[in-house]
Amino acid sequence: MKTLPIQIEVSPSLYSKNPDSSDLGRKIISKSIELINEIGFELFTFKKLGIEISSPESSVYRYFENKHTLLIYLTSWYWTWTECRIAFATTNVECPEQRLKKSIDILTKPVLVDNSISYVNEVLLSEIIFSESLKTYHTRKVDEENKKGCFKAYKSVVQRVSDIILEISPDYELPHMLTSTIIEGAHQQKYFSDHLPSLTDVTSGKDTISTFYTGLAFNSLKK
Repeated sequence: MKTLPIQIEVSPSLYSKNPDSSDLGRKIISKSIELINEIGFELFTFKKLGIEISSPESSVYRYFENKHTLLIYLTSWYWTWTECRIAFATTNVECPEQRLKKSIDILTKPVLVDNSISYVNEVLLSEIIFSESLKTYHTRKVDEENKKGCFKAYKSVVQRVSDIILEISPDYELPHMLTSTIIEGAHQQKYFSDHLPSLTDVTSGKDTISTFYTGLAFNSLKK
């Protein structure tokens, strides 16, 4: 896989100390991704993370106020990385239909590891997005956190794809709704295929989810 010639930057409002600034911070990110995938976000604690990284629990709090802010950081990192992938894949592609298809592929197909960022396992991180990311904004503080810019990276991805949709169909009135439906729907279908297969029609070995949402998008624009 080609590596991206950029550095992933997450808003400073999402951490107390930039985890990318130290070996300990990068270890916190790496091990938190592994641990959340292993035991789930509900059972995940900074105490357990401290044991995994052989560092006091208090050291984790120097980087993140609590585990909720850590989850927001992880999801923001993922969406920033995803937007970079979309930008990289669509650069110099003149046809907006092709750019939309490439964007949907990135949003719906299985993630591959990007070896240019060695301390982040993007495959495991994508699993967190599929199963846990709703917990970042299905909270009582969502409006307050939105004002602080906690979801800026996700909204930026939706805006980028919405802009492509409007290039194809300038009069289409629901570009953001269509884009967010594709993203959230693809995550749900992936989760269903792993845990509740009777709720989906995903077929092993086929790009069922990507094919479905690509068709949904272009059929919607035809109307």
